Amino acid sequence: MLASLIGYFFLFAAVLAVASFFIAPLRRVMISGLKAWFGDFTKDEVIKFILLGITFAFVIGIYWALRPLKDAIFMSMVGKHNIPWAKLVSLCVLFPLVIIYSKLVDKFPRHRMLYVMALIYAIATLLFGYFLSDATYGLPNKIVDANRYLGWAWYVFVESYGSLMVALFWAFATDITSPDSAKRGFSVVVMLGQVGAIMGPLLLIPLAGPAYWGSSAPVVMVLGGLMFMIIAMVKLFMTVTPKSQLVGFSGAKGVHADAEPGFLEGLRLLLSNSYLLGIFAVITIYEIIVTIIDFKFKFLIGDAHVDESARALYLGDYAVWVNVVSFACLILGVSNIQRRLGLRTTLALMPFIIGVAIATFYMSPVVSVVFWIMVGAKAFNYALNGPAMKQLYVPTSQEVKYKSQAWIETFGSRSSKAAGSGINLLQAPFVGWFGPAGVALHIAVCTYFSFGLLAAWFFVALFLGKTYDKAIKEEKVVC
Repeated sequence: MLASLIGYFFLFAAVLAVASFFIAPLRRVMISGLKAWFGDFTKDEVIKFILLGITFAFVIGIYWALRPLKDAIFMSMVGKHNIPWAKLVSLCVLFPLVIIYSKLVDKFPRHRMLYVMALIYAIATLLFGYFLSDATYGLPNKIVDANRYLGWAWYVFVESYGSLMVALFWAFATDITSPDSAKRGFSVVVMLGQVGAIMGPLLLIPLAGPAYWGSSAPVVMVLGGLMFMIIAMVKLFMTVTPKSQLVGFSGAKGVHADAEPGFLEGLRLLLSNSYLLGIFAVITIYEIIVTIIDFKFKFLIGDAHVDESARALYLGDYAVWVNVVSFACLILGVSNIQRRLGLRTTLALMPFIIGVAIATFYMSPVVSVVFWIMVGAKAFNYALNGPAMKQLYVPTSQEVKYKSQAWIETFGSRSSKAAGSGINLLQAPFVGWFGPAGVALHIAVCTYFSFGLLAAWFFVALFLGKTYDKAIKEEKVVC
């Protein structure tokens, strides 16, 4: 009942956002509401950020529907014990994918890059849906075996979508947005994106349950079809948005590369600049800590739910609540922390929030508690830390936005998840050495290690905020 009410509310919100383009009184109410919560928007900015937000709603809504299916399908085909290994494999596979991505960035205009990537992922998702329906290779085969390579491929595929498509969207958004406009508008984009992130798992994941299709494979095919909507929304955005709203920080200053660099240019920029290394460090520390807790969470789910569709439904509920809490934070004005206290304070708050989550996990590592720990950690990251981190790319060159950002958010995220998975794999030796007490000892070691990382995160956040403020004040590109 509660899930249905939430679904109807957000469906109404989505319809209202679209209707505001065509009905003048609704548009005036929309503009007034945005001004009250996020700052003084112009009419053209409203058009720009609402369209960007709806586009992001499709990008992130599809991803949040894929995420529960990723884990549920992998656990049912390959086994929950292999999740840490899957994260390590995804890191290795993503390296050549980022090379291909960088080559495509060189060849296509920025908005067309979104067309190409969305088309590739749409076709691939439809193919995965087809093979997952197969009686021999897919989900109808109930044998759990580490040699079921379709399950491995599926896990890595969804991980790559979360890295490349989301990074590409934000690279495009930061490239066409000025710093002042980003401060107002990115929270709107994230807020509308959260509507999609709620609607995706809320409306689609239940279809995998026994009351409907009884399998996740048809849902995967539906998601493949929805990816074509990303192409349609980018086309609409480029057609409707005023040209004056397609100029960003470096575009306004005339900073463009004279020649297209090779795919390693993004990595070279990352390794040679302390500002980019700081962004990399923040993403890495967050993901290491969350990966450690997430493994415990997925392991507990695997023990509590044996059937693939039951796991998908439980993980779908988790996905919905993460984004409901994120949306509530944005509606209640969490973004005003950045607007009123500044970017530096916003970045420095997140380590303290994660510290509370770690302490709670240490005191009560049970599935019902870990569920809400993960909801809170993810929600505050999306609502508070996410828009702030994306804003850090505004005073950077196009090479950083389109290439270094891909390296940072792909390898920063995936390498840290691999590192967190390596720490999780140590649980087995701890149990072997210390017996049942090894699990509690492993949790204690992970807790103290995480607090050490949080201390480093805090000082890096202060450095990033200071560097960003200086760049904006002096109207200079950081790198």
